Formats: sequence, structure tokens, C-alpha cells
Amino acid sequence: MVALAVVVVAGVVGWRLAAAPRASGVAASTTTTTSASPPTSTTTTAPPTVTLAAVGDTELGDTPTLPSDPATWFDSVRAALAAPVVFGNLEGTLTDATTSKCGAAALDCYAFKVPPSYAAIYRAAGFTVLNSANNHSDDFGPAGVASTSAALAAAGIVQAGLPGQIGLVRVGAVRVAFCDFAPYVLTNDLLDTAAAAQLIARARAEADVVVVYMHAGAEGANADHVTRQSEYFLGEDRGNPYAFAHFAIDHGADLVIASGPHVLRGMEWYRGHLIAYSLGDFANYEDFSSAGTLALSGILHVTLTAGGRFVDGRFTSLVLAPDGHASVDPHGAAAAFVNQLSREDFGASAALVRADGSIAPPA
Repeated sequence: MVALAVVVVAGVVGWRLAAAPRASGVAASTTTTTSASPPTSTTTTAPPTVTLAAVGDTELGDTPTLPSDPATWFDSVRAALAAPVVFGNLEGTLTDATTSKCGAAALDCYAFKVPPSYAAIYRAAGFTVLNSANNHSDDFGPAGVASTSAALAAAGIVQAGLPGQIGLVRVGAVRVAFCDFAPYVLTNDLLDTAAAAQLIARARAEADVVVVYMHAGAEGANADHVTRQSEYFLGEDRGNPYAFAHFAIDHGADLVIASGPHVLRGMEWYRGHLIAYSLGDFANYEDFSSAGTLALSGILHVTLTAGGRFVDGRFTSLVLAPDGHASVDPHGAAAAFVNQLSREDFGASAALVRADGSIAPPA
């Protein structure tokens, strides 16, 4: 029997699943549905759709280095972020724990934490789902993981990405599963393709729409291209983002989104589905560089049918200030950069952002 926690967030019902498959019939017992009279022969009912917004990595500092007024950090992008479902990568932990993974003499080791109360800041900004499949979710060990999960649940945010964990939300009649991966055994491990296929199959059985997130690839300004090979950073195997994205769609994903390189990457159409290979940094307070192309970011809005078919999309260009604070860029530099990368990396299968920010479905 799987333990199931129900969260109601602004009309979104979310479930956080344990590692074992859910028994059939559980979803029906946790929701209430009302049957409407069938339409007459002269009535045309549009199929249900769902719109979600997705951003990349979010880091609101590292205790004790925190913004002076964190509650206002997202004010400049709140309107652009709005959607029934808002997803981002939580790069770090929500904890007051003091023992981190980094030893006193460790080099190239980073451990990030912000107070658990920051979960409410994310929720006030509109976030309904946050990812923990990354290389910083275990920065403060089991205590940090537990504290983060508890803070997100208390704020009404669905979590995804820990081992065996799928984030499930419901908007109207449409159930959306977030199946999140990173190249680490303390998360859903994208290097274990057999387990990944099983998890995506579970998500497919539970939901109408399956979104796969991957925290994959090398990092930095020179990591903006999709190499189609296994990528490494500081000696770590960060996976082959190109191969895994295609694998995810082949096994049932309707949309693939990603971050981790801390720089934007291109977008591609594959079998009629959109892949966004990196959405860059969305919030970055004094944790990573925000110079050059690392200052470019974006918000991806995608509308899908209940069957997972792409309806439309939009990319909003953002620019990060030197302190990592994002604002909407009316000049669209990020969209132009993404289009350049998409053309160079994917040719005819590139997913391109139009001048008005819209993303056309494949012909």
C-alpha cells in the first residue's frame, strides 16, 4: 500500500508518491468528480488542455548569504510566471541543518541551503511543483532532505525527483505527472535507464500528461551546446542529455524540460514533442556567475491537450542582474540566443521562438 499525501494548491490537487507503485483505484478514492449531462449532438466540446510554466535553476542564496528582502525577489517576474502549474528546479535545500557533505578541506564542493521559511516565498511567487533531482538536494544529508520535503509540503508545493518520487498535480480534468531525473543515486537516476523506463511507465499509468525533467549536462558558459555525447563536469558523468531526452519521449513523456548547465541551451522537436535542453538560471543570488550568456534566462509556457499533444508555447526572455535577480527583457536576447543554439544543434528539427515569443508546433 502506498502512502499518499493530498495537497490542494490554488485549485491544483497534488499527490506525492512513495517508491512502490500505487494500487489501482487510489486516485478515485482521493478525488471527487461530478458527472455532467452528455452534450447534445449540436454541442461541440473542446478537449481539455493544461498550461504549465517552467523555469530553470533557482538559488535564493546560501545561509548566511541571503537577499536582504527575499519576499520581493520574484516580484519583477511574477506576472510573466503565472500559469495553472508552475515548475522550477530547487537548487539546494530548505534547512537549518549545519552538517554538510563538504569537508573542511574539500575543494570544488558546494553545499547550498536557505531557511525552510523560503518555501512560502516560492509558493507566493506561484510555484506549485519544485524539483529535487539535482546534485544539491543532499547537500545537508538526510536531515536536509527531510527538512526540505517538510517545508515544501507545508507550503503546499508538490515535490518531485527523490528516489521513486513522482510529482502529480491535477488541473480541472487533466492529471499531470512530473517525472524528474538527475545522474545521482540519491535521486531518480537518469544513468539507470531500466529504472527510468519503469518510473516513466508509472507516471504514464497515473496521469494524462507526463513531463520529464532532467538535470543533466556539463556546466558553464562553454556548455551551451547539446553535444549528443555523455557530458562530464568536475569528473562527474552528467549523462547524455540528447539521448536521455529522446529515450524519455520514446518511453511515454509528452514534454521534456531541463536545467543544470546554468546556461541556456536550444530546443528541439522530437516525434512531435518539445524538448527544452536547458532553461538556464532563473534565480541566482551570489551562488553562480551571471556574466555574459550566463545572464540570459527564460520562462517557458506550454499548453498540452489531455492526450499530451502540443497546442502552443511561449518563451519569455529574462535577463539576470549581477546579483542574479531576473527581470523580463523586452529586447528578447535570450530568445535570440536559444534560436541560434537550436538552429546550430538541431537543424530542421529545431524548435524556434517567433518574434512575438510564440513557439510554433511542428509542421
